[in-house]
Amino acid sequence: MLRKAAFVFCLMLLVSVSAHAQSDKFQLFGGYSYQHADASPSFNQNGWEGALEYKMSHLFGIVADFDGHYGQVAGVNSTTYTYLFGPQISIPGRFSPFAQILLGGGHQHFTGNTTDNGFAWTLGGGVDYRILPGVYFRVIQVGYQPTYFFNHTQNNVRISTGLVVHF
Repeated sequence: MLRKAAFVFCLMLLVSVSAHAQSDKFQLFGGYSYQHADASPSFNQNGWEGALEYKMSHLFGIVADFDGHYGQVAGVNSTTYTYLFGPQISIPGRFSPFAQILLGGGHQHFTGNTTDNGFAWTLGGGVDYRILPGVYFRVIQVGYQPTYFFNHTQNNVRISTGLVVHF
């Protein structure tokens, strides 16, 4: 009985996701993110990225993107957050490539209360692969992401992967 109820629930969930996928007005992304900070000295950070896109047309959308990266440089803990907004162009299909340019800001903190806020932006793109109606796997997203903290430019590269849900 419990197996039957679970099957019916899963079937209803898939039908619901499929019905919502027909509108495809929003796309929600969440996943793992790696960032190489090209500062002096350069260092690597691991973290997360989340984004919400509102599709204004079949190909064009507006994105709100947030991320957090954590690592160490010269034995000191580092935390970096960015919040970025801007246009994205994508080509819908089983494989869905996209390109974006996002502008916004960021916050960087090092152990010992060294903190700064600054301008950040990214230029990049990636490819999503449809695994179910309305559910995609972001195979890769790569972006050049300069940040401006402590009166210096950091030429960063951000690489992300995860799941995208269309609704």
